[in-house]
Amino acid sequence: MAKDLAENNKGAQLLVVCSEIIVVTFRGPDDTHIDSLVGQALFGDGAAAIIVGSDPLPNVGKPLFEIISTSQTILPHSWGAIDGHLREVGLMFHLLKDVLGLISKHIEKSLVEAFQPLGINDWNSLFWIAHLGGPAILDQVEEKQALTPNKLRAT
Repeated sequence: MAKDLAENNKGAQLLVVCSEIIVVTFRGPDDTHIDSLVGQALFGDGAAAIIVGSDPLPNVGKPLFEIISTSQTILPHSWGAIDGHLREVGLMFHLLKDVLGLISKHIEKSLVEAFQPLGINDWNSLFWIAHLGGPAILDQVEEKQALTPNKLRAT
């Protein structure tokens, strides 16, 4: 959306901030909800910011990267895979055991949708920064996409 706003408003520069605040789910271990503890360990708080613009002003800004294509998808059979429920004790976070399989099984589709229009199908030719989901998910993505060792190091 920010890319579209910038491209359709000459000279516009937008600050895009993404913040993941999982601290609201923090609580002590509970034998009946071990998945909540796993979720807290894997999906810690994080934030990122980027300035998105088009037609940079000469001698003022120098773009480091260019957004060429984006894609999003809802994974098949993923309803309830990552769930949050607001209870008296706060927000309860639940993970299905197959989150790893869902992500690694379907990432190829997202990659193809995002990069096929650009003629890119060599995933090792890309600079990768993936949403951290724990080493098991990253290892599966690396294996299923035949990525070279350390390709996900920046993640």
